[in-house]
Amino acid sequence: MIDLHSHTTASDGQYPPATLVARAAAAGVTVLAVTDHDTVAGLAEAREAARAHGVELVPGIELSAFVHGKEAHILGHFLHPEDPELARFADRLRDERTQRMEAMVARLRELGFPVRMEQVLKVAGDAQLGRPHLARVLVNQGWCIDMKAAFDRFLGTGRAAWVERFKLEGAEAIRLIRNAGGTATLAHPGSSKMERVEIKALALAGLSGLEVLSADHNPGLRQKYLALAAEFDLVPTFGSDFHGEEVSPDHRLGVAAMPPELFQKLRARAPSASA
Repeated sequence: MIDLHSHTTASDGQYPPATLVARAAAAGVTVLAVTDHDTVAGLAEAREAARAHGVELVPGIELSAFVHGKEAHILGHFLHPEDPELARFADRLRDERTQRMEAMVARLRELGFPVRMEQVLKVAGDAQLGRPHLARVLVNQGWCIDMKAAFDRFLGTGRAAWVERFKLEGAEAIRLIRNAGGTATLAHPGSSKMERVEIKALALAGLSGLEVLSADHNPGLRQKYLALAAEFDLVPTFGSDFHGEEVSPDHRLGVAAMPPELFQKLRARAPSASA
């Protein structure tokens, strides 16, 4: 079973890399991509665990980018985690995320919620800071009933504590991934409201795959994106987008099984495959 989209505590996942790999193996996953947001910090631990459990690890990342003003999540697969440019970019994003989090905490304090940056850092640990960590603080303090409520009320786009993020263009995200030896795939296009015009622009910029089978896609959306994948010669990919039961209870490991022939087709498009 092949699952090309998962997250660990290196970003906003529930489980450390080794635990994620162990749970994936128990769920019948034989090939797993670890694709943490804006970081490759969890890949070394995941690689060791994958060896121990007989799982093939696909080194990956998920970059938040924009195309025609819409936010698009670009997955990188088969990349070299030690790529210097990618490492410098991840360091830059860590600084950007810290500054953004400090601004969101300040907005919540202005609204009368005595949130402290120290609380967010304790929840995040060594992970890249993200809104789910702040949402967890709001839930832990009893100010929101669950994380969805935290986003709906405070942290979602345009909400009371929202702060604009650094905007990486989709073409630049694809360039970073390809220069690191990887393929670029557009994640969950349905939930990101990606239409033909955005997918065409990303395909022209070097996109290799389109995540057709996602927990966020109903059968109609799957057929829609399968047709767009065929139109733009993109490999249809499959991924659970697993974060953990406490974070995304509807996303489960092993429910999105990618056919081996499509996996090999995607692998063949990686610059690292011909290096």
